[in-house]
Amino acid sequence: MIILGIDPGIANTGYGVVASQANRATAHDYGNIRTNAQTASETRLKQIHDEVARLITEFAIDAVALEEIFFSRNVSSALVVGEVTGIVKLAAANAGCPVATYTPSQVKQAVVGYGQAKKTQMQRMVQALLRLREAPRPDHAADALAVALCHARSYKGLELRERYQ
Repeated sequence: MIILGIDPGIANTGYGVVASQANRATAHDYGNIRTNAQTASETRLKQIHDEVARLITEFAIDAVALEEIFFSRNVSSALVVGEVTGIVKLAAANAGCPVATYTPSQVKQAVVGYGQAKKTQMQRMVQALLRLREAPRPDHAADALAVALCHARSYKGLELRERYQ
């Protein structure tokens, strides 16, 4: 099963493509979709949508996993991240890919074994689990890889994996 993990954001959307088979996961690609703050929001959203759609096609993605972001103070940031989440879901739906969402604590629990893990712990575990030479950068890409790993280890991911083996 090939999973596209997404850490949504309007300025920086992290992505990670992980292939998961049995108990082994490998990173196929990861990075960051950057948009310019001076560009109209609808153009920025289209840029993110188009890049996610390209990744889904290029890597023959079987499932998309999104980090569910919680904002308690900045409502405008929450709305924008909600828009990004929506266009990622649209790109997945257009390609016929199922979408799963996970909270940051679920991702940390699945990857590190502790729901309150620090960012550096997450990066080291992602590096170890995917056998990468160095910790993935930027942070948004590392988070996206962690989301993909979480999905590979979740019940939702296990159900899908059975179909592709």
